[in-house]
Order: sequence, then structure tokens, then C-alpha cells
Amino acid sequence: MTIITLLLLLLLLLLLLLLLLLLLCLSSTPALRAQIPDTLRSKTDTIAIQNPNHQKIEKATGIVVPSLMVAYGASSFFCDGIRQVDYNIDNRLHIHGYIWHSKADNYIQFVPAAAAFAMKLAKVESKNNLLDMTIIYALSGGLTAGIVTATKALTSRERPDNSDDNSFSSGHTATAFAAAEFLHQEFGHRSIWISIGGYTVAMMVGASRIFNDKHWLSDVIAGAGIGIFPQKPYIGYTRISKQCTIKIFESNKLAFPPFLSKEAGG
Repeated sequence: MTIITLLLLLLLLLLLLLLLLLLLCLSSTPALRAQIPDTLRSKTDTIAIQNPNHQKIEKATGIVVPSLMVAYGASSFFCDGIRQVDYNIDNRLHIHGYIWHSKADNYIQFVPAAAAFAMKLAKVESKNNLLDMTIIYALSGGLTAGIVTATKALTSRERPDNSDDNSFSSGHTATAFAAAEFLHQEFGHRSIWISIGGYTVAMMVGASRIFNDKHWLSDVIAGAGIGIFPQKPYIGYTRISKQCTIKIFESNKLAFPPFLSKEAGG
């Protein structure tokens, strides 16, 4: 297997991932603005009512895509063919001198999330307010870190450079894809190119981990799936938050007990 074939295989896998994410973006329908009073609208950013069909597609895709990616990575532990692809790519990169040593991915992994907060501070309309965005990113980031830490401890796979046994799964890739999913959830409704940009950066981080000789291909694909998966607590939190906000402000009736004083007499 030549290096050109191996690089083409890697490119095809990345293009397949991008295609699946594009289908997710294209399958979504514009959100319908909720018919709520102006007083409520001023208290929250944007509250939308989603089409039921869109919700089903989003839910199904959000489960299927990352599950397939994690399944591919996990199968490398018992499928010799998939594991051999890992070895072949790493061997060819070494033979042809394509291994580099760069720490740029330590910072690039956070770029999609940084872009999301920068757009919010620049007053670009997002699905949630700044406080909710911060809580959501913390929740999804915490879940991603927890899953990655657990998989590293359970599998103890040695890295391609033999530096340690924390190869599976790729934490950098998981963090980058969690950030890209966060950007997509908040601003993907504004333009599909925002989502594409975020996921392109995430894929660059995944590829960098392979060329840095820190991860096998299966580690990276599994890490990407783990990073995308935290949209579940994301959707759950936003749904609960918005329902609570609507109930509080739509009622517009805050009852206070009568103020008792000597002058008023109760």
C-alpha cells in the first residue's frame, strides 16, 4: 500500500465525516419564532419552536453518526483489518518522513468554541444567552473529558510514538469536535458555513494528532464521535432552561404577601 493510497484513504474518511455533517445541517429546517410577549423576548435571547420532523431527524442523526464513529474506533481492538489500517498509516508516515512535532493542536482544539463566544460578544444572534452558553459548554466539555479519561484508563493503548499508554481515544480530537458541535448548535442556524468551518477546524486537529504521531486513526475517529455526542445534555439543558424561563415570564404574575406596617394596618 503506497503512501498516496493511505493519504487518499484518510482523505476519504474525513470527507465522509464532512458529508454526514453536511447532511445534518441541510436536513434542518428554519426555526419558527415563538409567539411570546415582548417582555419575555427582552428577557431571553431567541426562543424557537422547532418542527417535530426536524427534532426527530436531529435526534436520530445525533445518535447514529457519533455511535458509528465510536464503534469504528472500538472495533480496532478486535478487528485485525481496521487495526492494520492504523499500523499501515503510521508506518508509511514514518517511512516517508511525514511525522511532525507541533504543539499547535493544543490551542487549535479550542478555536470553534472561542469563535462561538466571540460571535456572541459581537452581538450575533445565537440560540441561547451568554450565561446558558457558558453552562452548556462547561457541561458538554465535562462530559467529553470524563468519557475520554474513562476510555484511556480502560483500554491502556500505547501511543504510536510509545510515549505512554493513553492513546485511545484522542482527547484533543474529542475536545475539538465538542467545540465544533457547540458552535453548530448555537450558530448553525445562521449559516451552514459556520458549521462547516467549525468541523473543518476539528478535522484538522484530528489529522494533526496522527501526523504528530500521538494517535492512531481509530483513536481519532472515536474521539470525534465522543466529542459530538455531548449534544444530548446540550439539548436537554436548553429545553429545560427555556421551559422554566417561559413559565416564569409568561405568567407575569409575581405574588407578594401584603406589606404589614402600623400605618397600613395590614
